[in-house]
Amino acid sequence: MIELHVHLDGSLRPATVMELADQQGILLPTCDLKVLTDEYLQVPDSCVDLVECLKRFDLPIKVLGTPEAIRRVTYELVEDLAAEGHEYAEIRFAPQYARFTGYSQQEFVEAARDGLKEALAKCPAMKASLILCCMRGDDNREENMETIRMTARHLDSGICATDLAGAESLFPTEMFADVFALAKKLDIPYTIHAGESAGRVSGPDSIRSALQMGAQRLGHGVLAIQDPTLVKELAARKIPLEVSYTSNVQTKAFPTAAEHSLRRLYEAGVHVTLNTDNRTVSNVNLKKEIIRVKQAFGFTDQDIAVMQQYAREAAFTRL
Repeated sequence: MIELHVHLDGSLRPATVMELADQQGILLPTCDLKVLTDEYLQVPDSCVDLVECLKRFDLPIKVLGTPEAIRRVTYELVEDLAAEGHEYAEIRFAPQYARFTGYSQQEFVEAARDGLKEALAKCPAMKASLILCCMRGDDNREENMETIRMTARHLDSGICATDLAGAESLFPTEMFADVFALAKKLDIPYTIHAGESAGRVSGPDSIRSALQMGAQRLGHGVLAIQDPTLVKELAARKIPLEVSYTSNVQTKAFPTAAEHSLRRLYEAGVHVTLNTDNRTVSNVNLKKEIIRVKQAFGFTDQDIAVMQQYAREAAFTRL
């Protein structure tokens, strides 16, 4: 299996969250592992939108406050993916969260690379790379620029690309044109989260902005379905979409699960790929995701194989 879109901070083992909190003297809202998982780490059934979903990252980000924590969870995620049969995965995280801890982005990136290297040495049948995320916001321009420079510094040495993540409805993609101008200048591959959540600035307009900035892939992109001309453009240009069905349903990208655009995009010839987005936050792995989309849309094994081939072709690392 190949997966292109999985967030490190959304995929922590709940038990590890408790251990890291204890080691760092962080007070948790509960000592009950099940309650912690159900109420603080996973998206509830009542989740109303992406913004509420993003609140489930507050606690994981808090415990990822040291390089050692970053190293450990990177190692554990690769270990988990390998155990489930992944051939390749691209794992993304935002090193700029280091600004809240007194450490540098460099220290966080090196720690993640160390964890990746250690895990891959133990799991030789698997390959994996890291994507460094810039973050949407209105007060972190310099941190985003540093993330781009950090990506360039370590490109092809465990790092394969950069990304822009966060609440697109609050911080439209065009706010970050200078960030991706620098990425272009430094010849860095990049994907951009776009077309993930409902709303004018986060639908087709967000996707068009991402394409105008030169995005080679789109994180989610499922709301392209609202614009038939855009769908035709995505298909013609073979722009890969990193689709996460379970996550999209939870964040209410569509009113109901049945209205999700995956089947329609696939039939239109768009290069859709299947991804978990956040394994812990969404309580899913790629095997479950594949089963769910087969049940929801009647996809065959051949259809899934086509999507996996799209993912292989879209990988930022040569496979």
